[in-house]
Amino acid sequence: MKTLSRLMIAILSIVMILCLLPTAGSSAVAAGSGIKAATQKVSAAGRTFTVQTVRIPKGTKTGIGLANQQVGQTASLSSIVKHYGAQAAINGAFFEAYGGAPDPYGTLIKNGRIAHLGRYGTTIGFLANGTALMDSLRLSVTGTVQSTTGKSSSWYAIWVNRLPGASSTSVIYTSDRGTNTGFTGGIAVTVVNNKVTHKGNNNKTKIPSNGYVLVYTGDQKYAADRFTVGATVNMNIAYQDINGKDIPWQQVVTAVGAGPRLVKDSKIALNAEAEGFQDSKILTAAGARSGIAIMADGSVMIATVPGATMKQWAAIMQKLGAKQAMNLDGGASSGMYANGRMLTAPGRLLSNTLIFGASGS
Repeated sequence: MKTLSRLMIAILSIVMILCLLPTAGSSAVAAGSGIKAATQKVSAAGRTFTVQTVRIPKGTKTGIGLANQQVGQTASLSSIVKHYGAQAAINGAFFEAYGGAPDPYGTLIKNGRIAHLGRYGTTIGFLANGTALMDSLRLSVTGTVQSTTGKSSSWYAIWVNRLPGASSTSVIYTSDRGTNTGFTGGIAVTVVNNKVTHKGNNNKTKIPSNGYVLVYTGDQKYAADRFTVGATVNMNIAYQDINGKDIPWQQVVTAVGAGPRLVKDSKIALNAEAEGFQDSKILTAAGARSGIAIMADGSVMIATVPGATMKQWAAIMQKLGAKQAMNLDGGASSGMYANGRMLTAPGRLLSNTLIFGASGS
């Protein structure tokens, strides 16, 4: 009897422990528990390709993983993943990898704000609820400035968070660039809480955490004349497609611009030249590719292939069931990680990544 009593007590204890464990629908389940990686053989465009894929459930937290948490830096994919606590990640926008500052080329939206502005290609964006969008996003940044005497003027910025080079231009710098503009030259206007707090020669001007710095260089310096200390500054952002049509991207919290578009509404829709691409690496050559797709059920698939032309890459994505798909940076930048494993190891340090299931900021 004593043995039976002990057995009953043990069984009851196990049942109680099991009742306390989280169920499949519990919030205690890991955010990345639904992220699934696979190696797939895909027959497309007259060939068979070995493709690494990662399926990510709709609603998974997304973000931009920046090298060293700044635009214009580089770091290993593994270190970016570690910093943000990502469950999955893939390389993002093209960037300058052959000399000079490693600035991105495509648009980056991080936590709902423009971290970098690009003017070509295709962009994938995510709403706060995880809904994914894909379009030929073209952003424009304009604004008004009202002096302390009541005079009002307009202004615009050509770029966000990139070095100006030798051209005459206007650039906005935010805290995503770092603590200062990173260069000397031009006229800098510092705006804090919509007020001009300083104007003068740019000498690695400090970037405020609650504002931004406008820098005008070359022939654009005259535009700084409309700003005076104490003036009120307003900024407007327009979201349009390649044809100048307004698109509803105001609520997008995460976005990466690269391209070209591969699949639209389940059909191959490749027209790289029309999107602004001129490099033979995109137009005709084969190479390592990275890409992202929105599936019919709203989930997302990220994928890499070791060698394919862009036409082949489009056919592969369609064969994998993509409803919408686009190319990301490739070649030596092609890299993908999921669930603790480096599925595709990039051959260089990276500038920016798209991360999923991240626990960090």
